[in-house]
Amino acid sequence: MAPPLPEMGAPVPGRRLVICACVIGSVIEYYDFVIYAYFSGSIAQTFFPSGLAFSPLALVLATFGLTMIGRPLGAVVLGTYADRRGRLPTMILCIRLMTLGSLLLALTPGYDTIGVLAPVAIIGARLLHGFSLGGSSAAPRRA
Repeated sequence: MAPPLPEMGAPVPGRRLVICACVIGSVIEYYDFVIYAYFSGSIAQTFFPSGLAFSPLALVLATFGLTMIGRPLGAVVLGTYADRRGRLPTMILCIRLMTLGSLLLALTPGYDTIGVLAPVAIIGARLLHGFSLGGSSAAPRRA
């Protein structure tokens, strides 16, 4: 027999800690999106070639848009994972994936150093960000 549910409005032990953890995790995830958009000019000069028909800034903003492709995929894959493993392990996985993408962005050498691998690494990191953000947004809401 399942334990009884607390009454509506009754305090739940550890509830504030869970709420704080969720808020901090979400702030960290969205912080990366804001920072990427803010520094898009510098990212364009560092990671994308300048001698193309497209502006490097346009390529950076297109890469920012590609992030949205990973969100639905992350929602499906990580939402299914959440159904099987639980919400907390899924949220931890999403934060780790976001961290991995951020590390890839931070540690990728510029275009002058590794050539075409620089934009490929940036695109991969941004897709990983979108994937993890889609999973963290979908996992807590799936029934």
